[in-house]
This record gives sequence, structure tokens and C-alpha cells, in this order.
Amino acid sequence: MWETFLFTYEANWYQEVYTSVWTFMGKFIPLYLLTIWFLTCKHWWYHVILIPIGMFLFQLISAINDDIKFSDEIEIWYLVPIMAVIVPLVYLIRAKIFASMHNPSLEEIEYELQNKKNIFSHFRDLFRN
Repeated sequence: MWETFLFTYEANWYQEVYTSVWTFMGKFIPLYLLTIWFLTCKHWWYHVILIPIGMFLFQLISAINDDIKFSDEIEIWYLVPIMAVIVPLVYLIRAKIFASMHNPSLEEIEYELQNKKNIFSHFRDLFRN
């Protein structure tokens, strides 16, 4: 039992408050860090971070609910619909990004190289004089 001036916590399922807090923190800290990463990520694939966030959220709910006999076993079935939406969405975004990239032809590459060669030869002539 853990008593404070605000509340009293009694560990029913875990039998020790230390075990209960250790389990809770083992779920809360990764959830907290993943949420920060999700909110601050600038990459296009940041929606993928929602999958482990969802998993840790379900595990945290299970750890708080003392009546569950087996924790960390059925949460994946709740997460499957979320993954079924997010994973194809991320691959669709990736495909659109790579499809919109410009692939230069050999003539365009040669033209660019010739322009750069002309620029460097101009600077070379300036420094020779």
C-alpha cells in the first residue's frame, strides 16, 4: 500500500506497489517518448510511429486494469485495424513521392555537365591571366 496526502494506492493484482509502478513505468515511458517523437518528427513516414504508440497505449491500459489475467496478449488484435489503415497509407505516400521525382534523361545530364564545364573553364581562364 502506498499512501499520500492525495490518494492511497493498493496493489491488488501485482501484490507489491513496486511491481505495479515498475510495470506502469515500463509502458508509460516508451509511450511518452514515442508521442514526443511523433509530434516532433519531420519525416514523411512519421505516421508509422502510431503503431507502437497504439501498442504501448493498449499495454498501459492493461497494466492499469488490475482485473486482466494475462497482459500483453490480446492487444495486437485491437491494433490490427489501425495497422491495416496506416501501413498502406504510408506506402501510398512513399510511392507518390518517388513517382513525382524527376528522372533526368542522358541528354539532360550531358547538357548540365557541359554547362558546368563551361563555367569552370571560364574561372580557370580568369585565374590564368
